[in-house]
Amino acid sequence: MMLDYVALAILIVVLLLVVYGVVAIWGIPYEIAKRRDHPHQDAIGAATWVSLFTLGALWPFLWIWAMAYRRDRGWGLSGASPAELEKRISALEQQFHQSS
Repeated sequence: MMLDYVALAILIVVLLLVVYGVVAIWGIPYEIAKRRDHPHQDAIGAATWVSLFTLGALWPFLWIWAMAYRRDRGWGLSGASPAELEKRISALEQQFHQSS
């Protein structure tokens, strides 16, 4: 009889660890967004819970969404800062106005 209770306790502990592991893995996109100071981190956090209940249909897209933004370069793929881009745009505008 005592072994039945020990087996039940072990089963409950294992199930709790599995549930905790699934929730922790599902929360990775939100943790990435929080660490990168993503402007949509709250939306990513809510969508991870929705994705948990839809069996992971959104999860890969949330990972991509969280990884697409970096604080130092924003959404762009180049390493140019916004100030550099503004200078380049103003130089192009000046060239355009001079040629026309």
